[in-house]
Amino acid sequence: MVLVKSNKIRLAIIAALYRQEVTDILVKTCVATLLKKGLKKEQITVVRVPGTWELHLTAKKLAKSSKFNALICFGVIKKGNTYHFEQLANECARVCMQIGLDYEIPLVYEVLPVYDMKDAMHRAISSDDNRAVEGATTALKMIELLKSIARER
Repeated sequence: MVLVKSNKIRLAIIAALYRQEVTDILVKTCVATLLKKGLKKEQITVVRVPGTWELHLTAKKLAKSSKFNALICFGVIKKGNTYHFEQLANECARVCMQIGLDYEIPLVYEVLPVYDMKDAMHRAISSDDNRAVEGATTALKMIELLKSIARER
């Protein structure tokens, strides 16, 4: 279990308001996990955006600010009858990955592309595959890993 011993760590959680019944749970669980692992509320910033498509621009602005050690993105994209699902899922993932690379910041992408909203809810509330817990843990592990790499230089 990763335990945070630094009050210098700053994390931002960016979550879509669209499909808020799921993203609210993801945010709440993620914050609770980060607090359990030693962060304080003032070390966590939560930003809400209208939908998944707005995650990447917001992530870029936050990464560019250099105020955060990691970003965690939450959203839900449900497959409908059009190609819109594929466009959103593929492009959001690609652009968010590129932001992490460009700014050398862990960007934990926990956007759930699903065919059924029951699957999204399961991944928000389950104990064995909870994307909020995984997102929080991954962000903290990546912060430590990057610090370790920087120390070895």
